[in-house]
Amino acid sequence: MSTKETPPLKPTLRILRLVDVCEVTGISRALIYRLQAEGRFPRSVKITEFAVGWIEHEVQAWLAERIEISRSRPARAGARKPARRARPKRGR
Repeated sequence: MSTKETPPLKPTLRILRLVDVCEVTGISRALIYRLQAEGRFPRSVKITEFAVGWIEHEVQAWLAERIEISRSRPARAGARKPARRARPKRGR
């Protein structure tokens, strides 16, 4: 009998294209690029000269972090603020 240990499995690398990242995160293309530029979202990887993608496990880790932050905050007392009504325009 061999007591040889099997090495830990590496996560399968999968590249998500922009449409997939938008679908998985629920945020817009513009916000993804803005957060990325601010260093608050995983950086894209250049796949070809004209194509980029995001590493799936990095996007999933970002989502898990957002969930943790959201759930660790104490709930605010009271209901949501009512939406602001637009002021009527004055005639000139």
